[in-house]
Amino acid sequence: MHNKHFVLSGLIALALSISTLLSPNGVFARQTTQDTKAAKQAPKQPTANGNKFLVATGTASYYANAFHGRQTANGEIFNMREFTAAHKSLPFGTIVRVTNLNNGKMVFVTINDRGPYVGKRIIDLSKAAAKQIDMVDAGISKVKIEAYN
Repeated sequence: MHNKHFVLSGLIALALSISTLLSPNGVFARQTTQDTKAAKQAPKQPTANGNKFLVATGTASYYANAFHGRQTANGEIFNMREFTAAHKSLPFGTIVRVTNLNNGKMVFVTINDRGPYVGKRIIDLSKAAAKQIDMVDAGISKVKIEAYN
């Protein structure tokens, strides 16, 4: 009889442990939240069969500190450490490959804001995206953008 109580209490402890792990505050829930944050930071590259529907060249700029934490045009909070960008007309959520024509470096960004509204610039990158293609020091750069759906 003593062994039955020992086994039963062990099973109850195991069940409680599993339910804690699966609860909204458990380990698995935290991993899912972290995975979601990581996915926001680096947009997935378009698949090989993704349709390129816009190619343009022009000047890119970037925005950072003054806008960090503010609401973007699509309602998200701007985070200069994420790979996002502003474009005047591309649909929100569009993935854009931006290539710095001065050095050939490229980055994928997701459109989540409107702009730029200075001069004839064609895209405004987050600081993380600008850093990825080495244009932070210059502030602006000649780029090619390719939008995918």
